[in-house]
Amino acid sequence: MARKVLAWSACLARALSVVAGGSAIAVALASEGRSSATGSAPLAVEAKIPLGDVRGRIDHLAFDAGRGRLYVAELGNNSVGIVDLRTRRVIRTAGGFDEPQGVAYETSTDTVYVANGGDGSVGVFRADNFAPLGNIALGDDADNVRVDRSARQVYVGYGDGALAVIDPEIRRRIADIPLKDHPESFQLDPAGTNIYVNVPDAGEIAIVARVVRRQIGSWPTGQLRANYPMTLVGSKSEVITIFRRPPRLERFEMQGGRRLAGADVCADSDDVFIDSVRNRLYVICGEGFVDTFDVSGEEYTRVGRLQTSGGSRTGLFVAELDRLLVAVRGSTKEPAAVWILRPGT
Repeated sequence: MARKVLAWSACLARALSVVAGGSAIAVALASEGRSSATGSAPLAVEAKIPLGDVRGRIDHLAFDAGRGRLYVAELGNNSVGIVDLRTRRVIRTAGGFDEPQGVAYETSTDTVYVANGGDGSVGVFRADNFAPLGNIALGDDADNVRVDRSARQVYVGYGDGALAVIDPEIRRRIADIPLKDHPESFQLDPAGTNIYVNVPDAGEIAIVARVVRRQIGSWPTGQLRANYPMTLVGSKSEVITIFRRPPRLERFEMQGGRRLAGADVCADSDDVFIDSVRNRLYVICGEGFVDTFDVSGEEYTRVGRLQTSGGSRTGLFVAELDRLLVAVRGSTKEPAAVWILRPGT
């Protein structure tokens, strides 16, 4: 698998450097983006992949490295877009969903999980042809999806406060972990056994123990509200949460939850990712920007801001490709698309 990923990743990198005349895939040069950084921009627009007639809000993305496919939860369109990143085109738009929000690729069973916010169900699909394998009813507002590869389990946040635990071998929910309110972004600590969960309506970050499947602690967020995106910085043992009210990046010690220094950030964020190679943090905001922070020092400093479009607040950093993918909502100026952003040196 590693050789296959490296081979097609190199192929993609070469393909992205070529502008094919007459191609249905629109390719944008870095000059089409707008960055406030001087000199070498921390992010540049390398390509734009139109999603077709997709209207409304676009939610989360997932990546299948073996096939080079990107899955796009097109919430406002009640569809899932399947993008071939090798050829930079949409190969299928699957409909019939009810406000798809979270999406994840589960490697051990070669399946795709799609969480529907409307009816609260989780659809399971074959990754090779996207044929349906069944539905798992959770009850209400199925949202973010995470895969624990080592334990071979799938977690889905849903309802008025729970993480569902799904066994991908039997495609059934095997447990629920109660929370105080609806969970937004949550992250599994790859070096430990905890799950860190943003619970904005409860004004806290919840700490969940995977082994005993229960909440074991919480960090109150005080006057900081609407904590939606989250990521972990393993090298510093920090939990990074982005708040919308006010728009702030805040850092918490993984052990104990002590709040460290923060920074102002773009508004209406829904995704944040760590680039561990460059010690950078990418914050994607519905205000219409992607903010880049240098996280190498004690203070996190913004080093660039790239303009996208209003309402575009989700994406995915794919380490295998060394690219940030941003789901850009359709507007009167241009159609909905996945933007491929190339990090600078």
